[in-house]
Amino acid sequence: MVPLSFAFAGQEWALVGGRALFWRAESALVLADLHLEKASFFARHGQMLPPYDSRATLERVADALRATGARRVFCLGDNFHDADGASRLEPHAAGMLAALVRATDWVWITGNHDAGPVTGVGGCAVDELAVGGIALRHQASARATGPELSGHYHPKLAITARGRRIARPCAVASERRLILPAFGALTGGMDAADPAILAAMQPARAIDAMVSAGERLVRMPLWRAA
Repeated sequence: MVPLSFAFAGQEWALVGGRALFWRAESALVLADLHLEKASFFARHGQMLPPYDSRATLERVADALRATGARRVFCLGDNFHDADGASRLEPHAAGMLAALVRATDWVWITGNHDAGPVTGVGGCAVDELAVGGIALRHQASARATGPELSGHYHPKLAITARGRRIARPCAVASERRLILPAFGALTGGMDAADPAILAAMQPARAIDAMVSAGERLVRMPLWRAA
């Protein structure tokens, strides 16, 4: 898992494992849309899925922490798939999460799936947060006047290579907004060039998708101002 560096808002960042951000100045890992316990939510509604998505997601978190040495974690909302998700964690996943939260300065930002602040699993819960002059929230805000990190849209970049169509999680960046890919193991995605994402990035002069390709960070233009 090689951190791939880039600049945003006058600071140095890295895309880690194609899904997480490492914020060097804050020694922080920034994650969006974990959707923990999504499989158990669907199981309760009759759609049986393998019940291991939370373990897989938390293993990704542990790998990203090892790769970066981050001491803080900011989760940008939709942390659990529903308001009762934390209560459904099986003992192994619950133990994994507890260990990760104890080892870091962990902040849960509320998303639309959370239906309120995350409680009962440690860490600090807030609606949104400003750190180092950068706003951290679940969904991009039209009221934002400065740099902003958000999630919510689960952006993916679709490309055709050697006759095959491949879709990969990507970050979407403009001069002052950055939308993270979904981090969870059981999350779908929206085309990074979808009008809803491009509208959420405005105002902008240019909007790019950023995707990891092995040990390279590739930027693909999505939109340019006329």
